[in-house]
Amino acid sequence: MKNYFLIFIIFISGTAVGWFGRNFNFPKSSGQLISPLSTVPTEIPKPLLKYSFDGLKQSSFIPKAILLSDKITDDSKFTNRLFTFETVEGKVSGTANIPVECGTSKPKCPVALMLRGYVDKEIYSPGTGTKKAAGVYANNGFITLAPDFLGFGSSDPEPQNEIESRLIKPATVLQLLASIPNLPMADTENIFLWGHSNGGQVGLSVLTATNKFKAATFWAPVSKPFPYSILYYTDDSDDHGKYLRKSISEFESVYDVELFSVTNYFDRIKTPLIVHQGTGDEAVPWKWSMDLIKTLQPLKKDAALYQYPGANHNLIPGWDSAVNTDLKFFRKFTSPSGL
Repeated sequence: MKNYFLIFIIFISGTAVGWFGRNFNFPKSSGQLISPLSTVPTEIPKPLLKYSFDGLKQSSFIPKAILLSDKITDDSKFTNRLFTFETVEGKVSGTANIPVECGTSKPKCPVALMLRGYVDKEIYSPGTGTKKAAGVYANNGFITLAPDFLGFGSSDPEPQNEIESRLIKPATVLQLLASIPNLPMADTENIFLWGHSNGGQVGLSVLTATNKFKAATFWAPVSKPFPYSILYYTDDSDDHGKYLRKSISEFESVYDVELFSVTNYFDRIKTPLIVHQGTGDEAVPWKWSMDLIKTLQPLKKDAALYQYPGANHNLIPGWDSAVNTDLKFFRKFTSPSGL
């Protein structure tokens, strides 16, 4: 009798467990005990992924107005003006040169976007780093647009995050590029890109996301992977890079830096380009530009290197030769509607 009673208890217990399991949907066992105090891990937000190379490639930039100021200076062949345009991150100012023939004897003129290298904010003024070359291009019929970038000129402040303030620059250029059709005298079929030093790295980054430039020229470009491309210069800061290294460490704890390194995306570049490099450059090692071309050519990219023996970071004494090479290069790729 006792055996029958025991079997009955076991049957009732099994039935009850099955009923509870079906109706309360208990989680399946993973072989581990589940603590009633455990919580589901939350994913860390990654807002800066929009500045990764995949993020830039997938982003859409809506054309915005490019507002020109009154004339600042007049040259025999062009006028110099300030301009502003809106980005998602804020207003950006810059310097424009407009050939006098634009809108008169020539309805539209080709455009050269000019990207400067690093300049300390204390000594920066609009046009610093681009003014001389921009003047030559404008004298030869090109509209030039040189953005100040956030935090410079009369632009809105840049992001407080040290890394974001650097990553944001290619997006700024892509927004300016998208807005050029709103400049009535601009020939949107003939847009070119010029970058010097860190502006060269920004330019290379932009070329991975768009093929709307007819050709590009880079003077002593920073072309190494992130974050080495900025860590290389940490000795120049007052704290010898302590703050920057901390910022990079915090960034790396959340993000995969390979997604932000331009060297991983050179295969996406479609734009013909040339690189100018002085062998006496103490800011950007001559070998960097050699390595850049050696990387691009096996990828079947239209890229060439011009070397200037003994020339410094600004290509002196080879400056005149470099800018004239650029003009010939741009004209080679200018469609009949242009120059």
